Amino acid sequence: MRLNQLIKSAVVAAGTASILSTAMAADIIGAGATFPYPIYSKWAEAYKAATGIGMNYQSIGSGGGIKQIKAKTVDFGASDMPLKAEDLEKEGLIQFPAIMGGVVPVVNLDGVQPGQLKLTSQALANIYLGKITKWTAPEIASLNPGVNLPDAHITVVHRADGSGTTFLWTDFLSKTNPEFKTTVGSGTAVKWPTGVGGKGNEGVAANVQRIKGAIGYVEYAYAKRNKIAHTQVKNRDGRFVEPDDESFKAAAAGAAWDKTPGMAVILTDQPGKNSWPITGASFILMHKNQADANKAAEVLKFFDWSYKNGGAMATELDYVAMPPAVVKLVQDTWKAQLKDGSGKAVW
Repeated sequence: MRLNQLIKSAVVAAGTASILSTAMAADIIGAGATFPYPIYSKWAEAYKAATGIGMNYQSIGSGGGIKQIKAKTVDFGASDMPLKAEDLEKEGLIQFPAIMGGVVPVVNLDGVQPGQLKLTSQALANIYLGKITKWTAPEIASLNPGVNLPDAHITVVHRADGSGTTFLWTDFLSKTNPEFKTTVGSGTAVKWPTGVGGKGNEGVAANVQRIKGAIGYVEYAYAKRNKIAHTQVKNRDGRFVEPDDESFKAAAAGAAWDKTPGMAVILTDQPGKNSWPITGASFILMHKNQADANKAAEVLKFFDWSYKNGGAMATELDYVAMPPAVVKLVQDTWKAQLKDGSGKAVW
C-alpha cells in the first residue's frame, strides 16, 4: 500500500513537473530598448490573459538587446536604432517595426507646466553641447515670453547605456545642428561634452525628477507616467508642436517602409506642420535560421496578436500602432525569411 502511494505520488509529481516545464518553455524572452517597454508590458499582460503564454521582456537598452540577440541568449532583441541592411545580412538577422512613438525633452523647473516651455533644436543642441548653461539665457528666454524662468543652472541628463532613445535624440540634433553633428554625432552611445548619465529611460526620468533645473530626454510614456513636464519643440515646418499620438502619426505619414532596405525607416525631422520632430519606430530583431521553430513561431504569434489587438492599448499610452499595410509587409518578411533547420518557413 505504502509503495503504491509513493509510485502514484512520483507519477503525479513527474506529470506536474512536465506541465510546468512545458509552460515555462512556451514563455517568450526578449530584451532591448527601454523606449517600447511600457507598451510591451501592457501587451504581454493582455496576451497572457488571452493565451496563457507569457512574454518576459528585459528593458536593458537597444545596445544590450542587439548584443543579446547576436549571442542567441534571447528569442528576440529590440532596438530603436534600426540596423543597416549589410549588418542584418552579416549577422543573419531580420528586422521589423513593432511600434512607433516619440522622444521628448523633459525638465524640472518650478512653476513650469507640461507643454508650457518652448525649445528649438538649436537651443537643445547648445544645451547638450554645454554652451547654454542657464535657464535665463537669451536663446531660451526669447522663445518663452511670459514664462517665469528660474535663474538656475541647467543640469543636462543623458543616457549612460547604449540606447536607441539616444540614437533618435542625437540623430535629430545632428540633422538640425552642424556643430552638434561634428562634435557629438549620432549613435546609440556618444561622448557627451557635459551632463550626468542615467540608465534607461527610467534612470533619466528619475534623475530629472531628482535634480532641480535638470533637462533630459525620454520616451513620452515615461514623461506621462512620472508626471514630468515635457516641452514643445519647433519642427521642420517652423511650428512649435506638442508630443502626442497625432503628432507622432503625422511624422510617420510619409514613411517609405516598402522602399527602405531592412525597413530601417528613421522618422526624425520629418516634414509636416503637425509632425513631432523626434519620432521613431522600435524594431524587433530575430535570427533568420531558427533552431527552435516552435519558439520562433510563439514570438511571431505574440507580435501578430499585438498588431491585431494592441492598437487601443498603444493609443492609451500615446504610442502609434503600425498601419495595416506595414503589418502586411512585416508578415511577408516573416514568411520569406524565417526558416527552421530544414529550410521550412516558420510562419
